[in-house]
Amino acid sequence: MLKLLYKEFRLASHPTSFIFLALGAMLLIPAYPYFVVFFYTCLGIFFVFLAARENHDTVFTVSLPVRKRDVVKARVFMVVIIELAQLVIAVPFALLGAAINPNAEGNAVGIEANPAFFGLTLVMLALFNIIFIPTFYKTAYKVGKAFAAAVIPLGLYIILAEGIVRFVPALKTTLDTTDAAYLPVQLIVLAAGAVIFAAGNIAAFRLAAARFDKVDL
Repeated sequence: MLKLLYKEFRLASHPTSFIFLALGAMLLIPAYPYFVVFFYTCLGIFFVFLAARENHDTVFTVSLPVRKRDVVKARVFMVVIIELAQLVIAVPFALLGAAINPNAEGNAVGIEANPAFFGLTLVMLALFNIIFIPTFYKTAYKVGKAFAAAVIPLGLYIILAEGIVRFVPALKTTLDTTDAAYLPVQLIVLAAGAVIFAAGNIAAFRLAAARFDKVDL
């Protein structure tokens, strides 16, 4: 698996997925819809799958002495590593942004970059993966269709998450703030998001692997 993962990063990765990691710095912007940063992460993953398809990476990889489900597993691991790298890179900028622009009343145009935001972001990434990856491996070719199938629910999730936090007074008070008094509640949201992210990616892998086993390349 380590060799397959190494091959994924050396041969299947796309420059945009690494360039977009720098967008974590956008969390320094005092009033901004921060979910956009992680939408670009999903866009970078789309470019990975697109470039791999154009380079016939799937056909090459399955010609190696490996199981088809391991091909899927390596790609899922790659996606998860890219997403978690984006989160790790974004955290220092979130902390610096909170120090430079303290805002106990909340972000004017989106959720504050606090632990609850990162928890909701993990749910968003899990949603993307569980739709995009299995849809792609249904054919192992139609990457545009898979991205379209995932990006619409992704947009609806962002609107829903932002809307609920903004218009439910109790949630706005506790989740849309950098006030340390509400940190315990925000950490609970972060923990729940981490659990959903892990479960979502396991489900995405299993469904994608089951579908890819039926694909005749």
